[in-house]
Amino acid sequence: MVTATREANAPKKDGKGRIDEVLKMCASDKVKMVDFKFVDMPGTLQHVSIPANKLSDSQFTEGHGFDGSSIRGFAQINESDMILLPDAMTAIMDPVDKIPTLSIICDVADPETGKRYSRDPRYIAQKAEEYLKGTGIADTAYFGPELEFFVFDSVSFDQNQNSGYYYIDSDEGIWNSGANGKPNLAHRPRNKEGYFPVPPVDTLQDFRSECVMKLMDSGIDCEVHHHEVATAGQCEIGMRFQTPTKMADNVMMYKYILKNTAKEHGKTLTFMPKPLFNDNGTGMHVHQSLGKNGDNVFFDKDGYALLSETAMYYIGGLLYHAPSLLALTNPSTNSYRRLVPGFEAPVNLVYSKRNRSAAIRIPVYSKSPKSKRIEFRPPDATCNPYLAFSAMLMAGLDGIKKKIHPGEPHDMDLFELSKEEQKSIKTVPGSLEKVLETLESDHDYLLQGGVFSKDLLETWIDYKRHKENDAIRLRPHPYEYFLYYDA
Repeated sequence: MVTATREANAPKKDGKGRIDEVLKMCASDKVKMVDFKFVDMPGTLQHVSIPANKLSDSQFTEGHGFDGSSIRGFAQINESDMILLPDAMTAIMDPVDKIPTLSIICDVADPETGKRYSRDPRYIAQKAEEYLKGTGIADTAYFGPELEFFVFDSVSFDQNQNSGYYYIDSDEGIWNSGANGKPNLAHRPRNKEGYFPVPPVDTLQDFRSECVMKLMDSGIDCEVHHHEVATAGQCEIGMRFQTPTKMADNVMMYKYILKNTAKEHGKTLTFMPKPLFNDNGTGMHVHQSLGKNGDNVFFDKDGYALLSETAMYYIGGLLYHAPSLLALTNPSTNSYRRLVPGFEAPVNLVYSKRNRSAAIRIPVYSKSPKSKRIEFRPPDATCNPYLAFSAMLMAGLDGIKKKIHPGEPHDMDLFELSKEEQKSIKTVPGSLEKVLETLESDHDYLLQGGVFSKDLLETWIDYKRHKENDAIRLRPHPYEYFLYYDA
């Protein structure tokens, strides 16, 4: 399998040449199945498989049919027929499947018109990249998300008419320090003290290393992995930056590979922002920069933290539109359990170099022009990365076009300010409902160049409001019994 994986993930030819390579592999004994993957609107990877000998040249142009009405956020039942168009440039040997399987990410199209489907999230990201080029501001955007996650040993949950609960366990959780009934080896990260401890406190070193090797074999370039701040198996694996569509592809495969590798180890992995009470949540800080003719548009040797005026306006756009932007970058009710002060959460809508309490941080590890970038810290991995990266890019470009300056930097610890000083600093909204309301009134920046459509945004808001926000709002919370049962 390793040999086949490396061959599939070797440097790829363009267009027809890569299609020919894929067909040649499928005609050999190296591949038994072909898996077509695509993403639904909320951001979950979907798939359908065919025998390798059934893949033909025509499927790359005519597509593979599926029922779009059964996919969340897609077509109505009276317009259910849709097609998947495999993107041969994404073909890799699937590192999860035991049967040799070639995995290909697909675009979604209408079978009657042949045109791309307007609600296909991958199409949005591709349009955002084209819009960037048309502005003349830059020709390339680079995104580098830091996806954090928890690895647990067991997770149980249920919700019905007369009961509701969740129960999480991890041998690494500090709450197991007093566990009896079996040998207790004691070494565990305390709450908020899980950052960078060596084994045996860090029990997941080999697990993360195995994940990194699988990711690298799949063509996803990784740069670092480590334990994160929280107890009970909070981790991070860092990927090298990429263009928006390619990085969104990588994020989907990253989540797919990590979840399945955890299952192989008898564990379960989640990107849920706040699964544990009273410890740090998991985010997806997103590093961003723009390039033009090979130069970094964000660099200026004389600017604050080596940032150019263009970069400052980009920051201004992100901060200005953040209250609506978060409807796409932090689109779950659980997102707002994380975005609260006191847990390193970036709730303050200001920018700073080095300061992790600000919504935007400017890393200063290097003075190299190529490395200059900004880091937008609020997002989390419950987002659809195709939509989230596109929305961030559109907000930043709107800031550049309108010359929205972000004001002065805030290099102090914002959590240590007095209450009076804190009142002058804007913060992120505190609920999914609030950001959805804001998106309804502030979305013109997303419609520029036809990147997003009103139909997609209305579908997104309706789904999030009724399928998720209302579903939580209408159910009693277990802690409400503690507070109110004796009323």
